[in-house]
Amino acid sequence: MATLRRLREVPRHLLVCEKSNFGHDKSRHRHLVETHYHNYRVSFLIPECGILSKELKNLVMETGPYYFVKNLPLHELITHEFINTFVKKGKLILSLDKDTYEETGLQGRPSQYSGRKIMKFIVSIDLMDLSLNLDSKKYERVSWSFKEKKPLKFDFLLAWHHTGAEESRMMSYFASYGIQERQPRVALSTASELQCPVLRSGELGGAPEAACSAPELLDWLGAVFSNAQLNNEPNNFVSTYCCPQPSTVVAKAYLCTITGFIVPEKIRLLLEQLCRYFDEPKLAPWVTLSVQGFADSPVSWRENEHGFRKGGEHLYNFVIFNNQDYWLQMAVGANDDCPP
Repeated sequence: MATLRRLREVPRHLLVCEKSNFGHDKSRHRHLVETHYHNYRVSFLIPECGILSKELKNLVMETGPYYFVKNLPLHELITHEFINTFVKKGKLILSLDKDTYEETGLQGRPSQYSGRKIMKFIVSIDLMDLSLNLDSKKYERVSWSFKEKKPLKFDFLLAWHHTGAEESRMMSYFASYGIQERQPRVALSTASELQCPVLRSGELGGAPEAACSAPELLDWLGAVFSNAQLNNEPNNFVSTYCCPQPSTVVAKAYLCTITGFIVPEKIRLLLEQLCRYFDEPKLAPWVTLSVQGFADSPVSWRENEHGFRKGGEHLYNFVIFNNQDYWLQMAVGANDDCPP
């Protein structure tokens, strides 16, 4: 089964839609989840469902913890002890305005979205390479920059990919900076008599009078999770949106939203459990899983530069069908590369 990919340009946004099957050898679902690092909100919707399964509810309640450190000096992230204890691989990526960049004395590159007048620069530091060469001139320069030349401080959110002793070590390591443990915020609800789009897994672009398209579904999901009214009543001055056609009314739908700092590993487990939802016969023909990234993250997928000034969107959505087909939708703002 081949993967079908469509691109759709809308004002200030780029939306990529593709369909495949979870059992397909070339399915990209795992790679796309694992390389979208900075996730702020995860939501899923299950039509014809009034009670969440024990397995799904346990996963939802186990998406944390994460940690908050205020005014952490940047030089703490390049020490050998920090890298050796917490960093398995990765880079430190800084998105700096022109004045700050020049004051650091470090080598970077202009933002690809700077325009004619360059006002933003990107600095990438390979932490593993840095830690292996503590006597190098490069390490000395970076350390001098962060400690003396331009001692930058930021508020950080930190998360660990594997639960265990490392999490308690993170609390003790940053104890002098007042580190706080936080749990994601979970909102669970049901919607009664919800009007849902009719979808066909093989019709990504929809079919006249038979099925709605992937972009129409994404618009509808946004309205549902925003608690918008979908009936387009003439006296509703907040929203004139209505469910795309054709549609059907489901007796109940289960909605879940998790907000915090959620690592890709947790999202992958949720996706796998939602795929298993159809192991037993269900009334629902499909379920959805939506993921939003932090608007001010310096990257979107992998190390792709992410722009913030014109909206900051970078998100993806899975529509999981009962035959293990899926639609994958990825959207970014104007100052972003095309999703991978």
